[in-house]
Amino acid sequence: MEYIKRPMEIEDGSMAIIESEMSSPESFSPEELKIIKRVIHTTADFEYENLVKFSKDAITKLLKAVKDGKKIYADTNMISVAVNRVLLKKNGIEIVNYVHDEDVVKKAAEQGVTRSIIAMEKAFKESEIGVYLIGNAPTALLRLMELFGESIPKDRVIVGVPVGFVGAKESKDLLINSDYNYISISGRKGGSPVAAAIMNAVLKIHEEQKSAL
Repeated sequence: MEYIKRPMEIEDGSMAIIESEMSSPESFSPEELKIIKRVIHTTADFEYENLVKFSKDAITKLLKAVKDGKKIYADTNMISVAVNRVLLKKNGIEIVNYVHDEDVVKKAAEQGVTRSIIAMEKAFKESEIGVYLIGNAPTALLRLMELFGESIPKDRVIVGVPVGFVGAKESKDLLINSDYNYISISGRKGGSPVAAAIMNAVLKIHEEQKSAL
């Protein structure tokens, strides 16, 4: 059996197929389209064409965070592993997750709350963090928005795409209707693979823009 073996040829072919099967790819900006296609490529779910939501300046802010080498907080180790390590290193970006830290585990047990909440509180104190990738815990997203309150962070971006049935849709609805810089998903869908896919698309867009200079 003959089959395609070159990685980039497989990826390019997949992206071409995805765009050809989307209902209205022309309705998105080039950068939005690349992100949506990456999410569909990761999930094989074309419903995401209608579910991915962008705040006005989210992509611009994300690209600036990459350019500035801002630290990224991920709410799961799965995201940390799935984001392109080569491009992170190339841009001097550190990605961190605090959910399993000893102090976080202890404090969460003492307070009777999720480790995701305490980990987000720890991450919030770090001024070096410019991007929050939330794919698993609605409590992490809700707590982050509580911490920010009305002080809308102009230089920070929330990729808030928690998946699930308890609080996931509601937390994302709050984000989508807020004034934060965000990329989110309507409804119950999302997850760590989606959060990583969005960040990987942004990293790749950044590399393409640098190459075009």
